Amino acid sequence: MPHFAYKGRDRGGQLVEGVLEGADSGAVAGQLSGTGVTPIEITPSSARLEIGPGLFERLREQRIGHTDILLFCRHMYTLLKAGVPIMGALKGLQESTDNKSLSRVILSIREGLDSGHELSSTLADHPRFYSPFFVAMVRVGELTGTLEEVFLRLFHHMEFEKFMRDQVRAAVRYPAFVVATMVIAIVIINVFVIPAFAKVYQGFKAELPTITKMLIAFSDFMVASWPALLVALIALVIAARSFVGTARGRLAWDELKLKVPVAGPIVLKATLARFARSFALAIRSGVPAVQALTMVANTVDNVYVARKIEAMREGVERGESVLRTALQTQVFTPVVLQMVAVGEETGALDDLMSEIADMYQREVEYDLKSLASQIEPILVVALGGLVLVLALGVFLPIWDLGSAALGKK
Repeated sequence: MPHFAYKGRDRGGQLVEGVLEGADSGAVAGQLSGTGVTPIEITPSSARLEIGPGLFERLREQRIGHTDILLFCRHMYTLLKAGVPIMGALKGLQESTDNKSLSRVILSIREGLDSGHELSSTLADHPRFYSPFFVAMVRVGELTGTLEEVFLRLFHHMEFEKFMRDQVRAAVRYPAFVVATMVIAIVIINVFVIPAFAKVYQGFKAELPTITKMLIAFSDFMVASWPALLVALIALVIAARSFVGTARGRLAWDELKLKVPVAGPIVLKATLARFARSFALAIRSGVPAVQALTMVANTVDNVYVARKIEAMREGVERGESVLRTALQTQVFTPVVLQMVAVGEETGALDDLMSEIADMYQREVEYDLKSLASQIEPILVVALGGLVLVLALGVFLPIWDLGSAALGKK
């Protein structure tokens, strides 16, 4: 369809201009009149497709992160609450942001609104930055006339999500750091330390203990085969990433994360906290329970838990209560299930789900504070075993030779 450039006056008498898509100038005039704009001039426009940034520009451009969308929600709430029209709010955000990538996205949203589309549909054109849950909540705000309130709720929701995501990363970071440190130590010992002792033992020309022979053999294997081991490690990492990229692999990986000792329960609690907060937000905004569960399943960032939520949705569709479906998932504690039951009975399910999210959040914070004390025994045992094997393998020959020399005297 052709594009037309227009100029007109809004209800306040302000001059507005832009480009709209329509069958003819009359259709464009009808679109403008429907939005409260009185057209002054409508002319055909050769609306050319803008060429995206080149490779060098793409490498230098700023990424649009979670914090950028978080601030977008806060600013939209503030401007809409102050009575600024949505087009003016978006224009102000576009001109004030330092992130050029976000500025281009906001410009695209403004152009979509200029073309007569709803805000939710223009946001849906950018799924990398606005999730289906985000778009659905904005659509609810448009239908109920509470768009500024929805943006405020989304701001608090995304702020909570960021906090919980950071907590999960903190829970996984410490065990991963410990394991990586031990692996690096083993490599250094086998590549540099044991070969030096092996040369000394060769000068003794004596029978070595079995454990020493095993350490030397493993060290020789690593020194001789390190290129093949490096290639195998890289291939293993690529294969693992490819497997996780599949639906089956992502499900297996997300389920495995929840079963990791010490860190797994923390990740599960953080995931369930995000579910409870998202579900409460959707219910409080007037979204039906079935649709809310469908929306929330896309926000938990864990395929295994998302499958459990989808099972809850199927149960609710069959007419079962939220309590019964939550009980069947076998991921919620009895205390949480009791709170869900009270929420359904009193009609305050959204408030009780918010309480559940707060409870899980407090538990995650407490578990993270005690994470070091929980991992320390495992770390001490592992390091103790490693030191024992190395000490026996390295120093037993020296001890035997010393004892033999003293016996000869």
